[in-house]
Amino acid sequence: MAPRLVTAIAALLLLVAGSAALSQSTPVSASAGADQRRSSGGRRDNVQEYVKLLRADIHAEKTKILGSAMQLDAAQAEKFWPIYRDYDARLAKLNDMRVANILEYARTYSDMTDIKADELANGAIVYHKRRIELLATCYDNLREALGSVVAARFMQVEGQLLSIIDLQIASELPLMWQD
Repeated sequence: MAPRLVTAIAALLLLVAGSAALSQSTPVSASAGADQRRSSGGRRDNVQEYVKLLRADIHAEKTKILGSAMQLDAAQAEKFWPIYRDYDARLAKLNDMRVANILEYARTYSDMTDIKADELANGAIVYHKRRIELLATCYDNLREALGSVVAARFMQVEGQLLSIIDLQIASELPLMWQD
């Protein structure tokens, strides 16, 4: 696998999945893998801890941006944050699907077939459909608890943040080619 693709996958996994998936993203040959596992266990643990810290920083930054943009009073915040935390936890689980699709893309990038390309494209479509359904459910819950204006504001802010993440991911993944 090309070094640029490995770097891109690592960055993407940091954005959408966290440390467990990142530890799986660096491909190694079978013989080199055994040697690397023996010699790099401590280093891998350190990297995983570092990634957890970075991921926590990213999550905290997203929460700070969202909190600032939403401009909720105390009563609104008391209703908003539990709904958002539930949404965010479900989004994190949904992102596992995206990560699996990206990892499969990386694994098969050099030997792409029509069948695999179709499978990957359909996986991406299913992910985006489920994400918009999750966002719609969150909107409904927020609208019920806080009204349409606050719920719509959340949709705007979250939509912008998701678009930024999507753009970062898309810009790092190489286009699909078939030799």
